[in-house]
Amino acid sequence: MQIAFQGAAGAYSEAAALKAWPGSEPIACDRFEQVFSAVAEGRASHGILPVENSIGGSIHVNYDLLLQHELPIVAETELTVVHNLLALPGTKMSGIKRVFSHPQALAQCERYLHRLAGVEIVATYDTAGSARLIKEGHLADTAAIASARAAELFGLDILQAGIQDFSDNITRFILIAREPTPLGPPDKTSIAFALHNAPGALFKALSVFALRDIDMTKLESRPARGVPWEYVFYADLGAGRSDVRCSRALGHLEEFAQWVRTLGSYARALPLSRAGIVAEQ
Repeated sequence: MQIAFQGAAGAYSEAAALKAWPGSEPIACDRFEQVFSAVAEGRASHGILPVENSIGGSIHVNYDLLLQHELPIVAETELTVVHNLLALPGTKMSGIKRVFSHPQALAQCERYLHRLAGVEIVATYDTAGSARLIKEGHLADTAAIASARAAELFGLDILQAGIQDFSDNITRFILIAREPTPLGPPDKTSIAFALHNAPGALFKALSVFALRDIDMTKLESRPARGVPWEYVFYADLGAGRSDVRCSRALGHLEEFAQWVRTLGSYARALPLSRAGIVAEQ
């Protein structure tokens, strides 16, 4: 099982893949778009993508990419993320002038960063990649927010551990593939749909699930590309696509929606509090 992920070795996406699917072969990609390309072109059997964080919210670029590609979701997993402040060996906190990290990681450590007076906060493409930049550039006045594994891989010291604003900092990841075969018994379905702009349109759309007692675990709107002030809705449903209730609800939705697309039907991740998963350091 080859799993493409965005970032450098030591990234949280890599950690999530190895924790959920031990023995898999992670394949690093510079950008999320390249994760989709690696799967579509057969260079990887699967791709893992972060889609939501319990502090920072949704990673919108990956929702947009799901619509642009025909690669279904076949599984999901969760990872408790522990952020650490990393720097070159011997660096003191007083010598830090800049902090590098991915925008999501910066958002998850916002309160901590506000306390660093006079320090420039710089958004980068990746957490582990930020650690690599410091190592390769010999940046003695710069720190990175990344995992403890990234510190080990790139020979950096952990100046401070666990700097995220909340201890229950959980990221949800999805696994995509070329074929829609789920990796476990499906009990969750992700969809996207667009509605005609009319009074009560969203109420009608939500009612097709409420009337059938289907739990909607997520609902979010995103701007429709190329159509100003029109929106695409993303929803997660607490039922498999083959569940009669779910199939009938989606058929009902298709009767009045502009379009409906199933992004995947798969086994939901076991909540971390029940799964007994140890936080990634």
